Amino acid sequence: MTKHPAYRTRDAARVILLDANNNVLMLRGHDEHNPTRHWWFTVGGGLDAGESHRQAAVREVFEETGITLEEGDLVGPVMFRSAIFDFQAEHIVQHETFFVAHLDTAPVLSTTGWTDVEQRFVDDLAWLSVHDLTNATCEVFPENLTALITSMSTGWDGTVIRLRHDQSHTPH
Repeated sequence: MTKHPAYRTRDAARVILLDANNNVLMLRGHDEHNPTRHWWFTVGGGLDAGESHRQAAVREVFEETGITLEEGDLVGPVMFRSAIFDFQAEHIVQHETFFVAHLDTAPVLSTTGWTDVEQRFVDDLAWLSVHDLTNATCEVFPENLTALITSMSTGWDGTVIRLRHDQSHTPH
């Protein structure tokens, strides 16, 4: 009988931050065990004890970008995704709740709230267009992000997307 590695399960909140031109704020990270592998991913992270998904989303946006949002600024949840990945020598199943927030302008960004882990594996924080994401030379998570951004350009129709259990390597 094959022994399967133990997986740690965690809940996470992610935010698709869109500016007035429908550019999305993304982070680019790398795998410390495979430094040539990079990927773009949305702002967000794990819930702290006792925190709601909306509270975690607002906190993570501030910590990772310096942008202050209120819970009422979040649209959705617009999508749910479960992902399986390895990060920092752990096997993780992460259940992600995605929100959208629209910003009138692209504010000045700050990385002063990054944790030690984020400082080690995040390489960039940038506003990207759908064209940029479509033509990215590395992976983009979640995989249907460009379609979601395009559909959100005219407002949210109330449809919640549920992605299949995704085996990816999106950490955080």
